[in-house]
Amino acid sequence: MRITVLAGGVGGSKFVRGVREEAARRWPASEGGAGASEAEITVVVNTGDDIWLSGVRLMPDFDSLLYSLAGVNDTERGWGRAGESERVSAELREWGVGWPWFTLGDLDLGTHLARTSWLREGLTPSQVGERLQRRWPLGVRLIPATDTEVDTWVRVADPEAPGGEREMHFQEWWTRHRAALPALAFTQRNLADARPAPGVAEAIADADVVLVAPSNPVVSIGTIVAVPGIREALAATAAPVVGVSPIIGGKVVRGMADACLPAIGVETSAEGVGRHYGARGAGGLIDGWLVDESDASALAALESAGLVAAAAPLWMRDLDTSAALAGAALDLATAARRR
Repeated sequence: MRITVLAGGVGGSKFVRGVREEAARRWPASEGGAGASEAEITVVVNTGDDIWLSGVRLMPDFDSLLYSLAGVNDTERGWGRAGESERVSAELREWGVGWPWFTLGDLDLGTHLARTSWLREGLTPSQVGERLQRRWPLGVRLIPATDTEVDTWVRVADPEAPGGEREMHFQEWWTRHRAALPALAFTQRNLADARPAPGVAEAIADADVVLVAPSNPVVSIGTIVAVPGIREALAATAAPVVGVSPIIGGKVVRGMADACLPAIGVETSAEGVGRHYGARGAGGLIDGWLVDESDASALAALESAGLVAAAAPLWMRDLDTSAALAGAALDLATAARRR
């Protein structure tokens, strides 16, 4: 079984851990010990959140997935490394370097320094990602969506700026302002020149199932599929493509998708996001759409839009509930394949 997941951020990390666990239960490996699976899982990771800061290259979504799958993430904060210290960030603030409101933990900074060193040596981001993964047995392959720097910038309403608008990096809008400034548009720099990183198109084309994680539809999944070649790969794959709603009962599960969706004219609802992705048969991205039980009333409308839809518990409270969610998504993929 070959499973490819499109993911970004903390919600994506929880979902991928669930996919790995469910795969181990359904297709246990004869060798490799407990938790090993015969399934091949590849994750195409959002790179739109990436940024150069304090002289180092940060890839927040990639690192969130790396740390979570390795079991070294900070489960309290939901991001960064467990047992983190922040002495270097405190010292950088004293020197006036970087953003005082954007803290880099010391262990996390070690990852960024290693990445930057390898980039300076000429490695691509996907080659760096491959090297980073050698440190821990993840049971999953992570690939950045593209090797091109496609950092996301946000145009916001600001009455104090000339013309009442200004542009800032996504991380400033997200972390400093907590998305309080109304977003007017999101753009990814260098997007027209970007291409899928090596292995991305192949992972989609050769998959038995493609899953779209419950990540931000605009700045995570939206950025991945905006890379020229990825949407086309999704359209061409013989595998069923199933998405999981990041909206439960009209509210975001995590993050601030509700601050992003209005900028592209999409309602903050499970049905709204499902319709936004759209059915592949009508030129959209997905075949199936999984919503929470609280949104079951939207199933008929989603089916009428050409999607195979189902309802299941979507809250990922622990590994078991995350695995159950992954199992529901895989079951829906089977239903979509038979249709």
